[in-house]
Amino acid sequence: MTKRPDLAFDLEAMESHSDEAAGLLRALANPQRLRILCMLVGGELSVGQINERVPELSQSALSQHLARLRAEELVVTRRESQTVWYSLRPGPAEAIIATLHGIYCAPNQTARRRPETKQA
Repeated sequence: MTKRPDLAFDLEAMESHSDEAAGLLRALANPQRLRILCMLVGGELSVGQINERVPELSQSALSQHLARLRAEELVVTRRESQTVWYSLRPGPAEAIIATLHGIYCAPNQTARRRPETKQA
């Protein structure tokens, strides 16, 4: 049996945060919300800018996704006149999204290269 490196593990902390982590992962499980969050890695965007980048979503559907992201406290908003701006809320969600963005969305990404198959 291979022994794993000794990782600092606090069972009580894990138990107290497992529901929070599961809720975060549920919120991230929707492909449209995930795309919206990945767009925000580069900085804040207005609702109009987000809508331009996901034209397949109706304005109503986009509003529902943005409302869910606000309710889950994954994004922060600010209003400038009639424009609402969205950005990632600093914290666990931002760290996860930045990691996913680096793996799946970044230009010239290398982390997702498929392993070469051996030919007979």
